[in-house]
This record gives sequence, C-alpha cells and structure tokens, in this order.
Amino acid sequence: MPVPLAPYPAPPAPYTPPANGAQSQLVCSGCRNLLMYPVGATSVCCAVCNAVTAVPPPGTEMAQLVCGGCHTLLMYIRGATNVQCSCCHTVNLALEANQVAHVNCGNCRMLLMYQYGARSVKCAVCNFVTSVGASATTSTTEQKFNTVTIQ
Repeated sequence: MPVPLAPYPAPPAPYTPPANGAQSQLVCSGCRNLLMYPVGATSVCCAVCNAVTAVPPPGTEMAQLVCGGCHTLLMYIRGATNVQCSCCHTVNLALEANQVAHVNCGNCRMLLMYQYGARSVKCAVCNFVTSVGASATTSTTEQKFNTVTIQ
C-alpha cells in the first residue's frame, strides 16, 4: 500500500510592518549612522556598511550622549552608568538628567555639562578649566545666567 507523503511545510509569512507605519530609530553598530526601522523588527541591516545591529527589546528606554573623545553620537540603554564608544573606545560617564548641570566655558563660551558637586569643569574644545560652585571666581549673577538647573 502506498504511503502518503507529508505536505510541504508552509513558507514563513513575510514580515509586514504595523498598519500605522510606526518606526523607531537606532545608531548603526558599524558606521554610527542613524537607522530607521519598523516597530517589531529584531535587527536592522545598515545600507551603508552592511553591519547588522540588534534592536533592543520593546519597552527598553534609550538615551543618547556625545562621546567626549571623538564627538560621535552614542545611544545606550537608559540607566547605564558608563558607555564605551565603539569608534575611539573612550569610556563616557552616562549621567541622568537630574545629576548634571551646565555652564558656559570661561574661554570659548561652549556649553559644558558637569556633574553636580564638581568644583570645576575642563572644556573639551579649548582645554580651559572653568570654576563652578560656591568657590567659583565668576560672579553669582554670571553663574546663574550660565548655569541651567535641570529638574
């Protein structure tokens, strides 16, 4: 008696993006370009360098910072304390918004970010050291103007 053949397995259903066209973005792990991808994707292949970047799990809050070594935009999972740059390997301190303050450089006027409690901050552009806090040499009025308090 002939044995019936099993049916061919059904091909996997092609991925269909959400009807609302929702997209998200992340930074390519290879060339650091900003990649757009449909919500629900698990990885993204960069059209520029062909690097495959894994998409963080849904609900993961991401944050961004600029590398202090090479000024590359870095994305990281919110809550991380340190972020290593994949370009120059600088380890950057990742501070939450309520842990940082801003002041303009005393030399080149570049807006600088520093950790609360610091007495001074060194400018990455011109290397000038600007005093901050109670012992600062700048006047209180100038300091209030230059410092942005994040709440």
